Amino acid sequence: MRKILGSLVVLGAMAAQADTLRFTVAYYSPATQPYFEKMARQFESTHPGHRIKIEMAGWDGLQKKLQADLEQGRNADIAIVGTRWLLDYVKHDQLEPLDRYMSSEFEGRFIGTFLEPSQIDNKTWGLPIAASARAMYYNKRLLTQAGFPDGPKTWDDVVTASRKIKTSGGYGFGLQGKDIETDIYWYYALWSFGGEVVVGKWPTFANTPGVKAATLYKQMIDEGLTQPNVTQYSREDVGNLFKKGNLGMVISAPFLINQLKAEAPGMQYGIAPIPTQQRGATYAVTDSVVMFRNARNKVLAWQFLDFLFTKEPRIGFTAGEGFLPTTKDEASAPHFTGNPRLQTFVKLLPYAKFAPTVTGWEDTAKAVSDAMQAIYTGKAEPAAALKQASKAATAVLGQ
Repeated sequence: MRKILGSLVVLGAMAAQADTLRFTVAYYSPATQPYFEKMARQFESTHPGHRIKIEMAGWDGLQKKLQADLEQGRNADIAIVGTRWLLDYVKHDQLEPLDRYMSSEFEGRFIGTFLEPSQIDNKTWGLPIAASARAMYYNKRLLTQAGFPDGPKTWDDVVTASRKIKTSGGYGFGLQGKDIETDIYWYYALWSFGGEVVVGKWPTFANTPGVKAATLYKQMIDEGLTQPNVTQYSREDVGNLFKKGNLGMVISAPFLINQLKAEAPGMQYGIAPIPTQQRGATYAVTDSVVMFRNARNKVLAWQFLDFLFTKEPRIGFTAGEGFLPTTKDEASAPHFTGNPRLQTFVKLLPYAKFAPTVTGWEDTAKAVSDAMQAIYTGKAEPAAALKQASKAATAVLGQ
């Protein structure tokens, strides 16, 4: 009898575990957790007996956390990840392909541009939960005083405007040099000089355009046209500096619009394309929600994902966080069609660059970030630092 009771207890525990869906959610803003908790409670109200457990995690340590959890078998069932990480997860057989769950109606909800980065080898490994592009925000007061009331058009304009802003005691160009997307902040200039980060499985960022772009950034640092100590500034830090009103220009994503409205409501600012030199380009990024191969209740996981990608939940998330729409229903909502600032980002999408879908990309990004930090701090010359980063990238790309 004791053995039978013990077995019943174990079975009951397994059932309880199966009926609780764990969801690792990446932190975007103070609005992130309240939104997903609300969605969890709404879903539970129509699916009695099931529980959605939201587990928040910061972006800076998210990838290491997920990998450690997977290795120890204590990972959540579904999670938000950087889409650029997908290939490594697929390589290690850690994800559940979603195609067998998706109807044609479900797949048709998405804007193809944002779904495609999650599709590898004709299989769908994630769903675009968040999407953004990048553009140049500029302080209208400072840029008008500098002679550029409509913002800079070229990198030469950025340098000229920054020199004038410096004479009035401000900082011209906010330069990120720390944490996630440090490498990408340099790619903006690289692309505009005609360069590419990777061609096929080979790094090309150390070519002439890359050296020119790195030299440009170092020149601005040396002239005092950026904020001091750039390697101490993360993406968030540079955005916060812009909000204070003493920084002329910063490259950022659509979510800065919401932040400025809440934290700097009196600031007059504009949004312009990334400055050009030989060509225009921007960076587009998606984050994906994935189902892990070892998910305990895949049916429940899919039901919750299906719910999250219906119209009202999507509009609530995208509008609340300040992202671009990834589904057609979102895109037709007045919040997006009637917002000229968001439309600036939408118009840049034809020129957008996505992170390449190759294994070893994260190691490559780190090598580039390390190189840029060495350049920014004067520990290495641009050509030498980029050559060393290219050597490290060659060893890992496509492996």
